Parts: sequence; C-alpha cells; structure tokens
Amino acid sequence: MKKLFFSLLLLIAVKAYTQQHNFSNDYVIPSDTLVQQKLAHWQDIKFGLLMHWGTYSEWGIVESWSICPEDEGWTQRRGPYAANYFNYVKAYENLQTTFNPTKFDPDKWATAAKDAGMKYVVFTTKHHDGFCMFDTKQTDYKITSSKTPFSTNPKANIAKEVFDAFRKDGFLIGAYFSKPDWHCPFYWWPYFPPKDRNVNYDPKKYPERWNDFKNYTYNQIQELMTGYGKMDILWLDGGWVRPRSTIDTSVEWQRGITYDQDIDMAKIAKMARSNQPGLLVVDRSVGGEFENYVTPEQTIPATPLSHPWESCITMGNSWSYVPGDHYKSTNQLVHMLLKIISRGGNFLLNIGPSPEGDWSDTAYSRLREIGVWMKVHADGVYNTIPIAPYEDGNIVYLQSKDKKNIYVYLLSDKTNDVLVPAEITLKIPLDKKSKIVLLDAPKEKIKFTTDGNTTTLKIPAGLQNNVAGKYAVAFKIKL
Repeated sequence: MKKLFFSLLLLIAVKAYTQQHNFSNDYVIPSDTLVQQKLAHWQDIKFGLLMHWGTYSEWGIVESWSICPEDEGWTQRRGPYAANYFNYVKAYENLQTTFNPTKFDPDKWATAAKDAGMKYVVFTTKHHDGFCMFDTKQTDYKITSSKTPFSTNPKANIAKEVFDAFRKDGFLIGAYFSKPDWHCPFYWWPYFPPKDRNVNYDPKKYPERWNDFKNYTYNQIQELMTGYGKMDILWLDGGWVRPRSTIDTSVEWQRGITYDQDIDMAKIAKMARSNQPGLLVVDRSVGGEFENYVTPEQTIPATPLSHPWESCITMGNSWSYVPGDHYKSTNQLVHMLLKIISRGGNFLLNIGPSPEGDWSDTAYSRLREIGVWMKVHADGVYNTIPIAPYEDGNIVYLQSKDKKNIYVYLLSDKTNDVLVPAEITLKIPLDKKSKIVLLDAPKEKIKFTTDGNTTTLKIPAGLQNNVAGKYAVAFKIKL
C-alpha cells in the first residue's frame, strides 16, 4: 500500500523533463570514411525510436532526476520518503529488488516500430542513476544481478535482447549511455554528499579516484562494444561530463560545471571504433570530433542546420513511463516528422516502457496509424533533403536526394483530414515539362501554371474540397 500511495502522489507531480540540451556550433566533419558513410546512411533513414527505461518506471516518475539534489522542477521528490534525501535515495535504489518486467517482448516492439517506418533504435543501457539494463561486470547495480527478480528470466540481459530483436528486423542499433553515474562511488564519492548533478569531489585533488571512474566508464562502454553484436551509434548523454575547455558559459546549465570532468573521449572512441568500425559517436552538447550529429531536445529548429542532426522528442509528455501520460496525436507526430526532415534532420521518437515491460495501447495505436500513412508516403520521406522555402503555412517542401523529384506536403488543419482546395500556390518555380501526381490519388493528373517563382496547382474537380487523406498529403513533382 505504501508503494501504491507513493506512486499516486508522484503521478500528480510528474512533469516532462525538458531541460534545454543546447548543441555546440563547434561541429567537426568526421575524417573516417566509414563514419562518413554510416552518417550519410543514417541521414537517409530519417525516423528512429528512443526508449528510456529503468527501475524508475515502477514509481512512474522522471528518469533518475529525483535523486539529483538540485532545486529544479524536474528533480522534485514526492511521496512518503521525500522528507529525507538519503532515505529517498535508499528507497529508490531498493527498486532493484522489485523490478520484474515479465511482459518484456522486444520482438513485439521491433515489429511495431518497423511497421511504423522506423529504421533505427536507441536504447537506454544506463541512465544517470547508474542502474544498468545490461549485464555489466563493473557493478551489481544491474538488471542481471541476483538482487533483481528479473535476473532469472531467460531475457534478463535486456539491452542485448532489444538490440538482437531490432537488428534482426534491419534496424541500425544505438546504445544510449550516461557518462555521469550517480550510483558509482568513483563519481558520487560516499565520503561527500552530492551537491548537484556533477562529480562531488575535485578530480584534480583526487586524481586516482577520477581515474577509477574513467576506467569504470571505459570498461562499461567496451562491454557494450564487444558483447552486444554490431553497433551503429554510441549515444552519450550527460553533457556536463566534459573537459572544462569545452564549457560554453553562455549556456546557463554549463555555467554550473565546476570541475574538469574529462573522461578521455579520444581513448573511448578509438576503442569503440576498433571494435565497431564506422561507429557514430554522439557526445551530446560537447561539440568537436566526438559529436557526429547534434541532438536538439523537444524542439525543432526553424531552419536547416549546417551539420547532421536529430530532434529527440517524447510521444507522451514524459521521457519515462508515467501512468496515464498524455500522448501526442498521430496528426501532431506526422507533422513533426515532416517539419524535421524538411530542415534536414532525423526524428527520434521516445516511448517509455512500463514496469511490466510493455508500451501503452496508445503508443501501439500511434505507431500503427503512422505506419498506414507511411505506406503511401515513404517515397517522400526517406532519402530526401531540404529545399527552400522548407515550410510555408500548412505546406512543407522536400526534394529527393538525387534532386529529380520535389515533394510538396499539404498538412491537415486542426482535424486529421486534409481537404484539398481548388488551387494551391507554391513558392517554387517549375518547368512546364514537370509532371505532378498526388500520392494519395495517383491516377489524378495535376495541372499547373508558373509565374516567375510561384507555381499554382490546379486541382481536378473530383478532388476539390474533398478529403484526400489523413494528416498530410503529398504532391510528387517529377522534374
């Protein structure tokens, strides 16, 4: 009953963790040709799945952050243990002894994601709280520990099961890994109480302890790069663990980084790529040669960026599982996808599994509906690049990578249905030899006139003011 009471209280207070993950403008083009090739392929596939999952799902709370002693909206503690920080952390870490997601079925997830048109997955192997969803040899705070009930399950090594299931369905595989580790005694040394999200001692004053943490981190990443099959992406979170020289003092949260927290990314990346040639390394917000693409969070840039990027956005309001979470509509999600790819980005959509090991029915429903839409419009999603003016009102512009086709999407209004007017004005010029079809009604030929840099589409009478499709319909223009 205490656990239920705790969960209900926390549910009232839970809000999405939406801290701005500013991305550096210090982008370095990878020199490794295999990395270049992997990056180009990744940019072509557009749509991926992110999953935040850990013991925190049992309480239905924000992932990790409630044990961080900062006074932020997303770090607030609630429930019967909240009055005392240390009692709260003890109860939080004790979730390991009850976490038992017996409904875990990664093949079901992979099938649903594939049917939705997703092409890559990024899974949380370890979040900031330090609980490992893989069979690490570096700590007993893990899913495969005898302390964890799920350890007796044949699928106990959850990360491996996820990677294998999605790889079997042709996905690129990405390992989310938190650089900070709030359970590791080499990061939050028990001798001192933690003060904030950062290391709680001065690494320069205690270099041996910091070196132990560097080795701990290196060894865990090495495990992931050697024992979990072919890996495509190493997605590193916790951007405050970084060399002091990379801190951008114009960014508020980076001004709070007191110590140099250099974990030797050059050594980590060299090891990782020696085991996984062509691996994309994403050292979020740090910039430089180990951030192969940038990751704006819960936002869509207004214009194309000059380097590879993805928007990571939650399907619900929260990154991790929250009972009764409010999910974005399929209409919203399709519009987000189109706006993101029209600026040259990828869409990494997050779903938080439940403590039982499944997604909500709503999440499956959203993916099914996106998949139905994708079956008609995939040609205008994958292997596309931006073309000005990118977006104009309810019109989104894209072009094929070979520049032989332009795709003009007409977005729905407040409803799911797209009504096609008698005429549509495009802010692009077209050669009179161009041919236009509506992907949702390919037998209808679309006539047009061009005047300078403006083209007017003449919609056939049978389509005028009728519902042509859901969420967004595409005019394919063959140049």
